[in-house]
Amino acid sequence: MRNDLLINTESACFVPDETVIKTANYTQRHRPTSAKSGDRFASNMSDAEKIAQTQKLLDRAIADAWYTVKSDRRPPKLTRTRWVWQLAVSYHLTHTYPQLIEEASRRFAAFGRNNLAQWAAQKAREERGHDRLALLDIQSMGYKAEAVVEALIPPSATVLGNYLAQSVHTPDPIGCVGYSYTLERIATGIKEKHIHSVEALLPPGICATRCLRVHSSIGGDVEHVKETVEMVAELTHEERIGVAISPATKLHYCISTLLWKMIFQRRN
Repeated sequence: MRNDLLINTESACFVPDETVIKTANYTQRHRPTSAKSGDRFASNMSDAEKIAQTQKLLDRAIADAWYTVKSDRRPPKLTRTRWVWQLAVSYHLTHTYPQLIEEASRRFAAFGRNNLAQWAAQKAREERGHDRLALLDIQSMGYKAEAVVEALIPPSATVLGNYLAQSVHTPDPIGCVGYSYTLERIATGIKEKHIHSVEALLPPGICATRCLRVHSSIGGDVEHVKETVEMVAELTHEERIGVAISPATKLHYCISTLLWKMIFQRRN
């Protein structure tokens, strides 16, 4: 099994550009001499071109972070017990996300950044209740779900949850957009084949992939990624760079935990 976590080979945006990856300073690669010059350039582009360029910018930032933490380590073999561990991670991330992103919405609104405020409010609505899916999955595995998530808080959930909280509470909470985009973009790489491979490990008749299905290529994250890219494409150049810098300069340590949190395509 390879660590292809962030490289979606079906998307040209995720084909690593070595000239980009090897350049030392991500900010300097993408920041023009002024934000206004970037905005003037964007004004001459069609909406479709702006969206395409924005997704390329964000995906290259994720690829940049991926190469920062890339290693030959392999995730441990998935077992029923480790699947419960993964479900606990999913619970904690989905449990804290709506409240934090709702707070980000209020902060954006207070700054008069209404497009970001509306985006964050919508994210809070979309993700609310997903923690219940993880609890149902754990319960389906024969455990007392509430007791499991109270006792088990995996390190990856702590790292990612702390990153989001810090992003929301900074003077400019734009980092929460990069966080949201990165995790949902990763989720779009989880294909139905992988879901079936997880289900094959479970006892017959057990349904414990509700949360995984929702956060995969067959769930809502494909549309969520599209919506976020369209929103970011309408931001100022400086704000777009702020979103992209989040995964490029900070998410590398979060992504390193995801190498162990998420089990991707299993190869026969």
